[in-house]
Amino acid sequence: MADDKEEAVNQRLRELTQSAMEEASGKTPAEASGMNDLLVRFISAVAMLGVSIMALYFGSWFWIFFVVLLAGLVLWEWNLMVSRFGVSALSQVAWQFVGALYVGAASLAMIQVRLNYEMWPVLLAFLAPVIAVDVGAYFTGRTFGGPRIAPSISPSKTWSGLIGGAVVAGIVCIVAEIFDVGPGAFTAGYTLGGLGGAFATGLLVGVIAQGGDFFESWMKRRADVKDSSNLIPGHGGVFDRLDGFLAVFFVMFLIAVVPAYVGIA
Repeated sequence: MADDKEEAVNQRLRELTQSAMEEASGKTPAEASGMNDLLVRFISAVAMLGVSIMALYFGSWFWIFFVVLLAGLVLWEWNLMVSRFGVSALSQVAWQFVGALYVGAASLAMIQVRLNYEMWPVLLAFLAPVIAVDVGAYFTGRTFGGPRIAPSISPSKTWSGLIGGAVVAGIVCIVAEIFDVGPGAFTAGYTLGGLGGAFATGLLVGVIAQGGDFFESWMKRRADVKDSSNLIPGHGGVFDRLDGFLAVFFVMFLIAVVPAYVGIA
């Protein structure tokens, strides 16, 4: 009986101490944890952006090594998820082959783009539109909400987010066209048709990037995992961060790199 009373007193003291700490900080433990998670995500994002810009700046073998490293990590995560699909060994090999083709083709396009253009055109004309998709989709989705696209695959993705992400990517492509950045530099100045084409390109980038996001979400659902890995603090895996880029550059490989290699374009 004495032990029960002592335990009750200790429990009450812990509750009072926790309450006092919450009042002093003005935050509940959940809120404090959320702030810590946000800080970790911010630091990781800054670090990733810094490393990416450095690789872009130096270009040449630095960029090639950087892209190959990322591709290797994505393929490792890809195969890790495939191993959880619960399929036969032959099916796993097929999935690994598809992953090698998909990631390899996208990586070749990323490398080729940097070989063809300087740092800033690559950053503003090829990478910024994909980044804009994520930013635009996040804020428009949270602001307007509305019907979800495929709740069974990605519960947080809405049609408003899809449209918002594509529109923001279109605006970024228009800016690149106006300032003759990247492909827009082949023709000096701009016309109404050129701006329309740039906007349409941005919309297409938005749809493809979010399609890549859905594809990776489907793989994670199939593998029953929250993230592709835990390599990046606060962000999950490398595949989680590059799913949209991989989809966009894979399509770019098919419509631009392959024709150039075989002499069609």
